[in-house]
Amino acid sequence: MTALPVIAAALAAIFITTILIGTGGKPLTVFTFFAQTKAVFLRNKGALAALFASVFLVAAFLFAFYGASGAGIGPEQPIPFSHRVHAGVKAIPCEFCHSYVRRSTHPGIPPVEKCFYCHNDIIPRYPWIQKEREYFDTKTPTPWKKVFYLPEHVLFNHERHLKMEVQCRECHGAIETMDRISRKRFKMGFCITCHQEKKANLGCWLACHN
Repeated sequence: MTALPVIAAALAAIFITTILIGTGGKPLTVFTFFAQTKAVFLRNKGALAALFASVFLVAAFLFAFYGASGAGIGPEQPIPFSHRVHAGVKAIPCEFCHSYVRRSTHPGIPPVEKCFYCHNDIIPRYPWIQKEREYFDTKTPTPWKKVFYLPEHVLFNHERHLKMEVQCRECHGAIETMDRISRKRFKMGFCITCHQEKKANLGCWLACHN
């Protein structure tokens, strides 16, 4: 489920609850209210225009923020993986799973073998673990969906940043609190501000761009 359906469901629940409370448990009486409200708007064209403009602006904002920008809740994965449980509750370090991050420009997605380092013995019969076992037994990479994107012309070296003691959460947020990772919008200003605060290299071609 993506961010927009979640928001729509929440707004619908609030709307229905408000009607039930406002009508004393008699929701059909709301039609009388709507008829009266419609008459007011028809007499006042300015109010009607303002209503439609408000709805349009809210819809445009939600699309721009959650749709076009890629921000909000990340994609639904083929196998639910809770960073809150693994990195938060169990306090497993990021580098235990993303083991190549200190010697590679990219952290990479952990291979399925890494999962069974623990789950051969820990809840091996859990349905989602058994689903992961199918990928493992058939030597099929788990089709994880990418969450964080950078433009092709941007160079980001994880190894270099970790050597400078930049913490994962500084860019990715509080991953250890998330059951499902939220997308974060990476803009040039975000990177420049961090480089300025840490007195890091600001040479565009050397530091950031291919």
